[in-house]
Amino acid sequence: MKKNLFFFVLFLITGTIVQAQSLEKVLDDYFKATGMDKFSKVKTVEMKAKMSQMGMELPMTIKIKKPDKFRMEMEIQGQKAITAYDGKNGWTIAPWVSPEPQDLAGEQLEQAKEQADLQGDLWEWEKKGHKATLMGKEDLEGTEVYKVKLEKKNGDIQYYFIDTDTNMLLKTVATVKQNGQEMEVESIMGNYKDFDGIIIPTSIENKVKGTNQSGNIEIESMKFDVDMPDSLFEKPVK
Repeated sequence: MKKNLFFFVLFLITGTIVQAQSLEKVLDDYFKATGMDKFSKVKTVEMKAKMSQMGMELPMTIKIKKPDKFRMEMEIQGQKAITAYDGKNGWTIAPWVSPEPQDLAGEQLEQAKEQADLQGDLWEWEKKGHKATLMGKEDLEGTEVYKVKLEKKNGDIQYYFIDTDTNMLLKTVATVKQNGQEMEVESIMGNYKDFDGIIIPTSIENKVKGTNQSGNIEIESMKFDVDMPDSLFEKPVK
């Protein structure tokens, strides 16, 4: 009986080690394929894109500065909306609501804060206090993918679907909170392009499960290590 118990415990331990090694291999291949190591050395990113939603095309510019600064400008019917996070506080300007900047709080503040993470949640997930698990392989519309589950420090759960052949991320499924309600958002990545050795999906389709809400983002340009003063992210003062 003791011998059987010993082998059972050994089986559990070795199974955990193999799973961890497999997860490490999957993520390592993904990071290598996308140039994440080089991306991790980038200090700033300036991205120009356009969002297509409800029949409208919305030009947008996103600026991110390590370690924790984010700013997004979006043109909506001739007016400019701004959302920013300066490393401690978040603010937004929505001209159709008020010309004055408004402080972000709660879910909106957390979302702005997360946008400042250049490499995303999977990169150095252990240091960020998350938990990652390799769920195995699945078929994603005819393509074999690895399915990785990420349980974030704040309790949110995300699933990543990585092509077993190209090691590229094809889809994510995340549960997010908006206005106190949980929503499942599916993001489909495509049209990967090489920007100075960093491989980025330039087409992202977002869908909210159970609704007709959807939107497409097309990335038009990406610049690295552009000079960005901290004042760019700080709330304007009269």
